Amino acid sequence: MSRRTPALIAAAVLLPLALTACSTPEGDEPTGDKAAAKSDGFPYTVTNCGVTTTYKAPPKRVVTMNQHVTEIMLELGLTKSLVGTAYLDDQVLPKYAKDYASVPVIAKEYPSYEQVLATNPDFVYGGYSSAFTAGDGRGREAFKKSGIETRLNTESCAKADTPMETLYEEIREVGRTFGVTDRAEAWIKQAEADNAATAKKLAELKPLPVFVYDSGDKTAFTAGGKGIGNELIKRAGGTNIFADLDKSFGDASWENVVARKPEAIVIYDYGSTTVAQKKKRLLDDPALADVPAIKNKRFAVMPLSDAVLGVRVPAAVEKLAAQLHPAATTS
Repeated sequence: MSRRTPALIAAAVLLPLALTACSTPEGDEPTGDKAAAKSDGFPYTVTNCGVTTTYKAPPKRVVTMNQHVTEIMLELGLTKSLVGTAYLDDQVLPKYAKDYASVPVIAKEYPSYEQVLATNPDFVYGGYSSAFTAGDGRGREAFKKSGIETRLNTESCAKADTPMETLYEEIREVGRTFGVTDRAEAWIKQAEADNAATAKKLAELKPLPVFVYDSGDKTAFTAGGKGIGNELIKRAGGTNIFADLDKSFGDASWENVVARKPEAIVIYDYGSTTVAQKKKRLLDDPALADVPAIKNKRFAVMPLSDAVLGVRVPAAVEKLAAQLHPAATTS
């Protein structure tokens, strides 16, 4: 789980979106390509996870690292901008399969700095902080020195307890960066409508205590109170029993799992350990025998790519709600 270790996902201050545009001196109006860029909203300055960048035009040669940011690019119709991609947690959504197949996969997991440079990119978009691990030679400063701009998905640095708004800002800023503001705003509008529809179905229900099992044996690696994973549970009609864990992901003791008596367990599905194996580990643990969710074998399953800050989130809320509260969501 090197991509999402606590050190990498610890919250940092989410800096406000800066939408300042360079002004043109009076009487010196731009013409030709410069005029087109100005009319399309460029130059555009944005601060992302502590790095401020001014774009004079949309990036043209992009490498994405991590599935959820790749899917953001594909959803916004930016496939032709992609010259390379890396690191899937599971399968891309069927709606993206054809476009994804047209993008070169430069590494199964994280590519080396040299592999990224070989694609001649002008922009690298990372999903987790580990995408830009300086010790591996992929720090954002290193890319900047090579003339390559970068963006990190803001779940890795967001502190504000408004993860859905953070998601909307992520989509909005990417849309502005690539000059497709209309597509980004259309997605946000639909997402807001979808979230409202799910909320209406669950309005009268009592939240269900939920434990997220990501992985772990000696301790339980789980979803904490920060980030979109906790927000998913709340919006799906649940209460995360480890919402007091002040990070997106972290370790919890099995004693605390027992003490907090979850009534449902959400299993994150990814990697080489199957859902069936995770269920067996939980059901066979005698220490968990009295946990209500274990007694009733009440499990829900989510692909990991549903539980991170990306375009799957509104649909993931609805899917999780259907597993936690089937009667309410099918009526």
